[in-house]
Amino acid sequence: MAFYSKDVDPVFYGAGAKPGLEIWCIEKLRLVPVPKSPIGIFYSGSAYVVLSTSVLKCGPTQHDIHYWLGNDANEVDSALASDKALELDAALGSCAVQYREVQGQETEKFLSYFKPCIIPVEGVFTTQEGASNGDTYQVTLLTCKGDHVAHVKEVPFSRSSLNHNDVFILDTASKIFLFCGCNSSIQERAKALEVVQYIKENKHSGKCEVATIEDGKLVGDSDVGEFWSLFGGYAPIPRDSALGGPQQVDRPVTLFWISLQGKLSQIGSDSLEKDMLEKNKCYMLDCGAEVFVWMGRNTLITERKTSISAAEDFLRKQERSNGTHLTFLTEGLETSIFKSYFNSWPQTAETKLYDEGREKVAAIFKHQGYEVKELPEEDVQSYINCRGTLKVWRVNCHELSLLPASEQTKLYSGDCYIVQYTYPGTERDESLFYAWLGQGSVLEDRADAVFHMDAIVDSARGDPVMAQIAQNKEPLQFFLIFQTLIVYKGGISAGYKKFIAETGVDDDTYDEKKTALFRIQGTGPENMQAIQVDHVSSSLNSFYCYILQSGTSIFTWIGNLTSSKDHDLLDRMIELINPAWQPISVREGSEPDSFWSSLGGTTEYPREKEMKKFIEDPHLFKFTCTEGDFKVKEIYSFTQDDLTTEDVLVLDCHKEIYVWIGRHSTIKSKQEALNLGLKFLQTNILEEELFLEAPIYVVTEGHEPPFFTCFFEWDPSKANMHGNSFERKLATLKGKTSSGTAPSRNALKPRSRDATPDGLRSKSSSSNGWERSFSPASTVSGSHLKFSDNYSISSPTPVARKLFTGSSPYQDSPVVEPSSPSTNENSHQIDANETSANSLIYPYQRLTVSSTEPVSGIDVTKREAYLSEEEFAEKIGMPKGAFYKLPKWRQNKLKMAVDLF
Repeated sequence: MAFYSKDVDPVFYGAGAKPGLEIWCIEKLRLVPVPKSPIGIFYSGSAYVVLSTSVLKCGPTQHDIHYWLGNDANEVDSALASDKALELDAALGSCAVQYREVQGQETEKFLSYFKPCIIPVEGVFTTQEGASNGDTYQVTLLTCKGDHVAHVKEVPFSRSSLNHNDVFILDTASKIFLFCGCNSSIQERAKALEVVQYIKENKHSGKCEVATIEDGKLVGDSDVGEFWSLFGGYAPIPRDSALGGPQQVDRPVTLFWISLQGKLSQIGSDSLEKDMLEKNKCYMLDCGAEVFVWMGRNTLITERKTSISAAEDFLRKQERSNGTHLTFLTEGLETSIFKSYFNSWPQTAETKLYDEGREKVAAIFKHQGYEVKELPEEDVQSYINCRGTLKVWRVNCHELSLLPASEQTKLYSGDCYIVQYTYPGTERDESLFYAWLGQGSVLEDRADAVFHMDAIVDSARGDPVMAQIAQNKEPLQFFLIFQTLIVYKGGISAGYKKFIAETGVDDDTYDEKKTALFRIQGTGPENMQAIQVDHVSSSLNSFYCYILQSGTSIFTWIGNLTSSKDHDLLDRMIELINPAWQPISVREGSEPDSFWSSLGGTTEYPREKEMKKFIEDPHLFKFTCTEGDFKVKEIYSFTQDDLTTEDVLVLDCHKEIYVWIGRHSTIKSKQEALNLGLKFLQTNILEEELFLEAPIYVVTEGHEPPFFTCFFEWDPSKANMHGNSFERKLATLKGKTSSGTAPSRNALKPRSRDATPDGLRSKSSSSNGWERSFSPASTVSGSHLKFSDNYSISSPTPVARKLFTGSSPYQDSPVVEPSSPSTNENSHQIDANETSANSLIYPYQRLTVSSTEPVSGIDVTKREAYLSEEEFAEKIGMPKGAFYKLPKWRQNKLKMAVDLF
């Protein structure tokens, strides 16, 4: 919170103490607080200061400061708002990021605070009682742009204001009209309905009608006639220009030093290094569409004011558009976008900043009498029932081998496994699938593991969640469902053994006769692991207990920083690994010579407690794809309503990510979604230590597990609504129910009646070489990542195995109940055992996966069924009746050969 000081405006005293928004406005050259209600009303003739305070799950409180300038605000008020924003930052300990917001060009971060939108009002803000503040009701025409935040702008009430690209809201005394341009997106229309709902409740007290008008619809609806009559009658809307507005000019990224007198001196362009930024100076980074002012920790507030004024003058003299965003950063608070413009940005500075910030905030809160606690211990809560059924398969020479129950908690680091966990859900049993990729496994086995997992999930009931995880990066949920896990070195699979034979590498597969060192870790009896590590003294850590097996001698080593809980886990693991062992207990510092000789002598090892790193709250991103290039856009202040059914989203939880697939998105398979997750990890969008090995979960709309919904204030009824996002919002607005069980998406999840036994096989085209990369897709490379309002990701290069098209030619999937065919009346279903006598017929060229003129409205999992009998026999090589008698894996293989799968 802001602390007391003679240099701080008294209006800021106590600011930032509680989470939420605090708003002030310039009135008669002084700052006055703005009432919290109605929120989102800004007067175009005024200038405001807005403070957003967020309490994170762990670590310091986060502050963001925005100063908003109305289009009609005078220069004096605008300059004073800028100065007051800097003053507020100083009062908060210089630990906030500052943003300049210009009416009509606000950042999405700013707009996200005001759900569903902000509505600029003509006039000037005043606190005087009885003042009208321009609230006299009048008919208004508004444009509404944006899919996750709404940019609302009043335009002249004229037919010429309408166009085909945008969504418009016409607000009259008795009715609100929503006009949807024919080129506007479903998401924009849905967001505009939220604005309509807001206007209805706040300007009409919920007592007015709502009508939706489709662009181009002229007859058959009384609302259409009433709408056009308000414009003096219908007339065609002219076609929009191809450019659709001013184009952003590409500019080189340029770094300027700002002198004490406010003079700019260029010191670098494009290729920039962090070392160029000195602690006692201020700099301006010109990136074209956005400009940053970076202020060193050792600069004075007067220097910072000069730098901010210099940057604003720079934009004014260059006649930059109001859409150029201006952000002010204090050293240590750099945003991920700012850091992306530098060739490298060391991660070590981030940890130091959090420690410093936490100490400063703690001191301030203690001074004000608040209780301050240390960072909490890691949350070990499980969001699902961990008493379910576990099944584990080992990938071996393109096959899956089911492990017996006694062996399924023993994994080898040279192998890959598929794990199926079935647990009781709210209404039915749910399944969760993992592909666990051993640290020393070969690329071929990794490809097979992911490939087979997707095939199993596609035939499973209920759209289960699947995840790709790597050894040493397992999520807590994975350990909780195993409860007890032992990971041995080496491997048993044929691929691993083949690599050993071809390369001459020593086979370090665990053997009771060999020396072995196990690290014991976990939080309790329901979450404990024994991990075999290199048997050298540098593998030790004072924070853990270890088991050393050397011939007939068994040692237990107890680190000086371990607790009684760790000692209990050690005893339990001894019993599990080999109950016959009679270990010699050794305390750190009192080891016998025989102990060190078994480890090859003494060397240095970590002797300090491992500090838990500061973990930020999750971030939500939206994926869009245009001609092979992927863009990632952050959604700020996200809620469940931001999970739009047409979108594919990534929830970045810093230790793991979730790829969420909307029911009406263009993603056709979970493997494709997994590939998007890998691309996201490669971009390192948040400039964090999120490795390619981070767990990737794939979640589908309507089947979100509790360990995903825990990041939201979740309403289950919203997850099971029918229709696209616009239809759902319209039904809610008009008080109609549209909830229910969501229909299956055949494009995403192929279904089959055929039962499939164990022994899933695939044909692998990957090399037998040992690859240290996390997964086959992690070999993807791309061009330099560029940031603007969106993050741009280049398309991947070909990978070792094409994981994300087609399906494995499998005979049988491991012990999975097949689902019944969908009975959705609106979709065209074809029984696999029927010929196409009563089905629609299409030419082969329009049914292929790569068709340039594809047929719409068909079951894409049974493209072959739409072929004529003659063309079917020509392409497949047999009649339909004979084809459908083949095993499912054989059918898929034949379809893949002719581009029908």
